[in-house]
Amino acid sequence: MRRDALVVGINVYGERSQLKPLSAPAHDAEAIARLLSDCGNFSVTRLSAVFNKDNDQEQYPYRVGQKTPVSRNDLRDALTQLFNPEGRAIPDVALFYFSGHGLRETSGGIQEGYLANSDANPDLGLYGLSLQWLRRLLQASPVRQQIVWLDCCYAGELLNFEESLGEATLGQREHRDRCFIAACREYESAFESVISNHGVLTGALLKALDPKQHVNQLVTNLTLTEDVSLALRTAAQRPLFANFGNQIALTGTSPSHDLGGFSLENTVCPYRGLAYFDCQEEDARFFHGRRGLTDMLVEKVRTGNFVAVLGASGSGKSSVVRAGLLYQLKQGQQSSTSDRWSMIAPFRPGEHPLQSLAEALVEPNLRPIDRAAYLYTAQKLMNAGGTGLIQLVNAYQTERVVLVIDQFEECFMLCRDRAERQQFFKSLLETVEHLGHKLCLVLTLRADFLGKWLEQGDAEFARKIQENLITVSPLSQEELRQAITRPAEQVSLQIEPELVNQMILDIEHSPGSLPLLQYTLTQLWQRRAVNCSNSKFKF
Repeated sequence: MRRDALVVGINVYGERSQLKPLSAPAHDAEAIARLLSDCGNFSVTRLSAVFNKDNDQEQYPYRVGQKTPVSRNDLRDALTQLFNPEGRAIPDVALFYFSGHGLRETSGGIQEGYLANSDANPDLGLYGLSLQWLRRLLQASPVRQQIVWLDCCYAGELLNFEESLGEATLGQREHRDRCFIAACREYESAFESVISNHGVLTGALLKALDPKQHVNQLVTNLTLTEDVSLALRTAAQRPLFANFGNQIALTGTSPSHDLGGFSLENTVCPYRGLAYFDCQEEDARFFHGRRGLTDMLVEKVRTGNFVAVLGASGSGKSSVVRAGLLYQLKQGQQSSTSDRWSMIAPFRPGEHPLQSLAEALVEPNLRPIDRAAYLYTAQKLMNAGGTGLIQLVNAYQTERVVLVIDQFEECFMLCRDRAERQQFFKSLLETVEHLGHKLCLVLTLRADFLGKWLEQGDAEFARKIQENLITVSPLSQEELRQAITRPAEQVSLQIEPELVNQMILDIEHSPGSLPLLQYTLTQLWQRRAVNCSNSKFKF
């Protein structure tokens, strides 16, 4: 696997520029370069590189120059070569690290961020390399795994998802794995640490990237963002993170599995039979094949306040919302603040949807007597209509509340009281419209029930659903392969390729057969025979 990295640290800026020279960036960039080379098997390009005259020159013949300028053209050409190289020499993994000045220009009410090269001079309108250009380069890049870490002021401008990863590219996300880390928000400054000679972000990166800090000596983009977030939780600047696609190995090695003492009894079944995958870690780690759809849902929730997930019965709607969307939001690794949102446990409307909603909004871990009192109050508020639900949601002291209603078709299947059903719809719609960004309502709905709202439901609610639909499409061959094989790999097993191919052929054109697939895999797992030399299911 080819792994390329471009590491840039700029200390020097033009004499006539208002930008002051820096001392940490070149030092930071060199430290990152050595760690990636030594522990990550990256082929590292330094910008600008000079001969190393220190005692370790045999091991590191080049280093990042402390007094070497970097022009805009040099930076642009190096980035183009990294992410969109000519010919077929395309790396599997491409990583870009930058430390230096960051600039922001406001023109006509529109703000734009820049990486300041050595000849940048804002007084003359020369701001450096545009982050808008970098976003476009990443969009066009054929590199499957893309990593960008920016330790500079206004770095958060890189994470302008509406422009860089918007609707036009949502469907392509399953083909890209991305890790973006910005030192601060788009309107903040980045600082050097007062306890080390590194930038605040870089100091946290260097520590988190050290594989010796981890039990399994493997650092991935997910463990990295978790560790950096924890390390900088009280810092003056707030780093931003975004991870898309599958996990990316960064440094260290994954220990080989010793199956000599393999025991059938102590192995967790990685499949869920006829049940859905839930949002807990023990389920989410076995949920595979829906990465692109999960990314799309996270983006919809991040930018909107209503999402209707539509699919055939058995298409996996509940699993992708629970083990995909909710789990990712709880991790806070695709949206940097979502781990601090309130996630209401998903509930089903049942026979009495207003009562079900009231029960969902009451803390489940209260003492029985306290819960009964809160539930009584919640039910009274719910009977008051939208104003009552608005009060209940506003009681959550968090930036956002995510409310998931699973199997929304039960409003028609089980609820026989049309007046109660209409009040339920009205309360939800009024609350969403009144609270704006505070509440995001997520529904899962069987495709064959969509017409019910037009026939006998609420026309305004039907319009809201149609305007915010996300359709759960059948899994592609590659996604089916991931759903079958990757859970087994999580417990150090493999399924024979012939069996995998046959399963894909059997289910590929049956969109509602995912529960049957999971049930079959569960049964096969229970009947498995294990060959410890190659760790495969045998039939």
